[in-house]
Amino acid sequence: MASSSSPKEIIKEFPFFRVYNDGCLEFFRPPSVKILPFDDPISGVRSKDVVISSQPTVSARIFIPKVTNPDKQKFPLLLYMHGGGFCTFSAFARPYHDFCNTVSSQANAIVVSVEYGLFPDRPIPACYEDSWAALKWVASHVSGNGPDPWLNHHADLGRVFIGGDSAGGNIAHTLAFRVGSIGLPGVNLVGVTMVHPFFGGTEDDEMWLYMCANNDGPQDPRMKPPAEDLARLGGERVLIFVAEKDFLKPVAMNYYEDLKKSGWKGTVDLFETHGEGHSFYFDNLKCEKAVELINKFVSFITQL
Repeated sequence: MASSSSPKEIIKEFPFFRVYNDGCLEFFRPPSVKILPFDDPISGVRSKDVVISSQPTVSARIFIPKVTNPDKQKFPLLLYMHGGGFCTFSAFARPYHDFCNTVSSQANAIVVSVEYGLFPDRPIPACYEDSWAALKWVASHVSGNGPDPWLNHHADLGRVFIGGDSAGGNIAHTLAFRVGSIGLPGVNLVGVTMVHPFFGGTEDDEMWLYMCANNDGPQDPRMKPPAEDLARLGGERVLIFVAEKDFLKPVAMNYYEDLKKSGWKGTVDLFETHGEGHSFYFDNLKCEKAVELINKFVSFITQL
């Protein structure tokens, strides 16, 4: 540890934060501004926050589309993980609230948006474990006697999807791998969608390794999935989104090609947005290319 007389110096600098010789961290973005859930008068989508676990604290925001038949109406369910480099952003921030609200409305689906633990308060692998806890919490409603009435009455756990963007896309892969490896009784994982996902092979690798309490180096399977893990992926369909100017496009393309060659029995598709960069759609969900992306995302859930 640096002595009290040592000058403060930067010893590491990553895309999201820098590290000083006294152990302090300086993040380049302010903490996310969180908004409360609310009922959307235009789409009819309702939202609320739930606590999934108190030790450690894991919560989620649930979105449910307009219910026209309270006794019989069932909706597919999407478990969604936000992006932010494993150290920032929130499921309760306005961009993610609006995105999930839109998907819930247009796909006529329940969305469970996970508020997982972030570095440095809870280093990696907290993000994976919290998201897995959220998926198991969803599965606890399979007999209609789980902790949340919306899911008990209206979730069709025979049509479950996992999705995420950037870091959340990486987490979505890890959850799908767990489902394919150990199963999730009562739940049928139909598909996985990853928007501009992070995987190993970029300058962000060093940051991930720094944030991960225990890792296996650059070949850690959570960061760089091997062929044998890809072959065991749960679900029947995968949709990967890439953007032409996104620095993560090459690793997402590698994942796409590796999955096709792995022996996995499902179908995988790729959707590219030209002329745009990483997570561009959060700047304006109503711009033409964002609408195209959302329409593709929604159709992935609604196709039979």
